[in-house]
Amino acid sequence: QVQLVESGGGLVQAGDSLRLSCAASGRTFSSYHMGWFCQAPGKERKFVATISWSAGRTYYADFVRDRFTISRDNARNTLYLQMNSLKPEDSAVYYCAASTASDPPQWPGGYVYWGQGTQVTVSS
Repeated sequence: QVQLVESGGGLVQAGDSLRLSCAASGRTFSSYHMGWFCQAPGKERKFVATISWSAGRTYYADFVRDRFTISRDNARNTLYLQMNSLKPEDSAVYYCAASTASDPPQWPGGYVYWGQGTQVTVSS
């Protein structure tokens, strides 16, 4: 089992950058594929990015490709999401999640552990 706690959200202006962090408890963080999802009010939770347990593979949603970068530090049990060139439509609660699937999933159902989320608000 792993517990996840996100941080780093906030209120920024369009074009700014943020780095989200996800701190994991437990000694098995490096065995999980990890993902980031976002959810805006009244909308479904949607995939943002995922990274394999070894960080050898990363996948991105089209709407964040070339702007966001997912990374992880297994020695520090921490997952990151570097968000650049933020847009108002990126405003949402961002969640990190851990998966035991054989390959990094790109849908919420592929993840078994979730953090509580961190709010990102981008003003125009």
